[in-house]
Amino acid sequence: MTGTEIEITADLVRDLLQEQHPDLAGLAVREVAGGWGNQMWRLGDELAVRMQRVDPTPKRQLKERRWLPVLAPRLPLPVPTPVRFGEPSERFPRHWTVMTWVHGEPLDHGSISRGAHAADTLAGFLRALHVEAPAGAPVATDRGAHPKDCTDGFEDFFRAVDLGGIAADVRAVWDDAVAARAWEGPPVWVHGDLHPANVVVSVGTLSGIVDFGDLFAGDPAWDLAAAWVLLPVGTASRFFSMYAQADEAAVRRARGLAAMKSLFLMLMGQNGDRGLPGGKPHWGPVGRSAIDRVLKGV
Repeated sequence: MTGTEIEITADLVRDLLQEQHPDLAGLAVREVAGGWGNQMWRLGDELAVRMQRVDPTPKRQLKERRWLPVLAPRLPLPVPTPVRFGEPSERFPRHWTVMTWVHGEPLDHGSISRGAHAADTLAGFLRALHVEAPAGAPVATDRGAHPKDCTDGFEDFFRAVDLGGIAADVRAVWDDAVAARAWEGPPVWVHGDLHPANVVVSVGTLSGIVDFGDLFAGDPAWDLAAAWVLLPVGTASRFFSMYAQADEAAVRRARGLAAMKSLFLMLMGQNGDRGLPGGKPHWGPVGRSAIDRVLKGV
């Protein structure tokens, strides 16, 4: 345990439930591997406890508490929905939330074998999510901008990852995204963090979307990048055809953002845990496969 991280155990989770939601305290508690800012514990078969761990503020959890009950009823895939709130206490001075459990296996530990079905499913989910957000919707501070405003981040990843002979091709994709026209529509709801650990799969296709802590109102291209980051090779074209709401500029921005996200995944694998809990060494091959799909462009 460090100065910013609190050791979270099954006993602690049970004690907190007994204090604040005693009717749930008898359910089995099992740790869910992974997680950085928040740690997940399975609660029985249908619930989970999301514990604030190294996130410096509760903003991500409070955002999910506020907006997921609004969004979930109109989304065509299961998403975690808050059902009980845990408030800071002497025992645990941070926020925690009891949420519905989304069944399936995280894609970074699974695979998609039904590519066409997954492309159609993701397109339908994002069509439903990408509607105009209300005036009070959250705005991102570290993502959501046009690629030209994210050049520093791209350059950091680009320099840190060994790309070998594909480096010039990756830069060309990014430069094309930087040159693309900006989003001109109203801000729409954007998940903001669609990568293989934040979607779940079953029977070879997408079966749920998790971790809405980065939810914001803005440019949908940040989610459209998932056409390459998540889907198997050869299915991006089908995804955009089914999504049917992205013009050429949006596709160009999305492809560049997919390149940046892929570099991030590669960097996480290259550097192991980078001092973060739940290290991601297996993300290296995931990111490399994604950047290969980006360069193919289909």
